[in-house]
Amino acid sequence: MQEIQTVMTKLHQVFRKMHDPRVNRWRKHKLLDIIILSILAVLCGAESWDSTEMYGKMHPDMLRQILDLPHGI
Repeated sequence: MQEIQTVMTKLHQVFRKMHDPRVNRWRKHKLLDIIILSILAVLCGAESWDSTEMYGKMHPDMLRQILDLPHGI
């Protein structure tokens, strides 16, 4: 099976070294994925976590090109 390689964006470069303050055992999603998804969703009009999730579910193919999303949206 071929591994999909994600595209490194400027957002990745800016936020990838950010410290993740969350408790390790409660981390389901990567902080970088959350940040980038949130920024993209807000730029497209999302105003809540629910609308951010909806944005993610509406654009899965594009997001898989730039995010890891090991546990989906």
